[in-house]
Amino acid sequence: MARVKRGVTAHARHKKVLKLAKGYVGRSSTTYRPALERV
Repeated sequence: MARVKRGVTAHARHKKVLKLAKGYVGRSSTTYRPALERV
């Protein structure tokens, strides 16, 4: 069996966070870590 890599899951979660962070100014709306802190 292939080992599990979290690529798709992480990508989906990042997309969800960035969608929630839409409308924030600057990097908060475009990069994951600042967006996560705002949401």
